[in-house]
Amino acid sequence: MVLLTPKFVQRASLFVSFGGLVTTFVTTFLPLWKTMNSDLNEMENWYEGLWHMCIYTEEVGLHCKAFESFLALPPDTFASRVFMCISIVTGLLGVIAAFFGLEGVEIGAGRERAKRKLLILGGVLIWVSGITTLAAVSLMAYIMVVKFWDENLPDVMPRWEYGEAMFSAWFSGLLLVVGGTFLFVAVCMGDHEAKLQSQILASNQEHRPTTQHYRKTEII
Repeated sequence: MVLLTPKFVQRASLFVSFGGLVTTFVTTFLPLWKTMNSDLNEMENWYEGLWHMCIYTEEVGLHCKAFESFLALPPDTFASRVFMCISIVTGLLGVIAAFFGLEGVEIGAGRERAKRKLLILGGVLIWVSGITTLAAVSLMAYIMVVKFWDENLPDVMPRWEYGEAMFSAWFSGLLLVVGGTFLFVAVCMGDHEAKLQSQILASNQEHRPTTQHYRKTEII
């Protein structure tokens, strides 16, 4: 298709990656990773994120409190917070690198090889960002499932369940992985296009002497 040019794929990949990065950033600070509703008191809803724990009641509304100690965090929350921070940093660096590697963005004359390297670097960093996001949410989901089905806990004890932020994190991680993958596709498409252009140029140069020979023959 005509639309699937390297330039179009580069911009589409960057747009998808930027959307995944923004979603990851917002999801990191949402207190909706875990939800809990006790059957004993249906008027209260508990929410927990990577940075806050909140309680919602009809009388008071939503009241949140930040975790006081970084070292006192549960292991899964601590690991997920670290993963998400790594994801934000690598995703931001990847988007910046990919932006300067786009066709049409001037970084100096004769810098095509440098732009290609920037696209590859951006793709790798965005891939790392997506993988760390998926690792963070998958780790927390696994721990929640294990605790939910723990037979040592009494049945009346409320359990944490998946919150909306976890689904948002899965979605953003997939966006980042897809965006990074298509940056690699754009690089391969650019290499193939450059190879075809070089072959066409070489074939044209081969035919030039033959044409001149025919002209000389006609003159004689």
